Amino acid sequence: MKVLVDTNVVMDALLGRDPYFEASNRVLQICGDKKAEGYLAAHTITNLFYYLRKHYQNEDCRDILLNLFEIFEIEQIDSAKLKTALENKNFKDFEDCLQMECASANDAKYIVTRNEKDFVHSIIPSIAPGEFCKLFADEKAEESIHQ
Repeated sequence: MKVLVDTNVVMDALLGRDPYFEASNRVLQICGDKKAEGYLAAHTITNLFYYLRKHYQNEDCRDILLNLFEIFEIEQIDSAKLKTALENKNFKDFEDCLQMECASANDAKYIVTRNEKDFVHSIIPSIAPGEFCKLFADEKAEESIHQ
């Protein structure tokens, strides 16, 4: 299953933000374990660098972000995606629309986000981190039984 993970989910996991940390961190684990094919939009990397530098040294920010490349594929942003997102008047937030364009380019099944209300006009359905994790809960329970 392909999913695009929104910036807020990665931020919650990397910064340990409660009450969102547990589910968001699990999303990263699911993608890292390759149980789901996780994608980030390219602009997520630049947004993360901007926010992380308020909490970490420059070199640490770079290392953290480089580690995300082990977990996620990065969807490029090109002029067509930018133009389409700018022309889409259904989204109040341009950045959210650009997330949808990146998800669509990869035929993602879901956009995993904490802000589902921002994606009501998305052609790709959104799902909260906790709900996404529930899709893999039975699999995890079955692994525990067989160990």
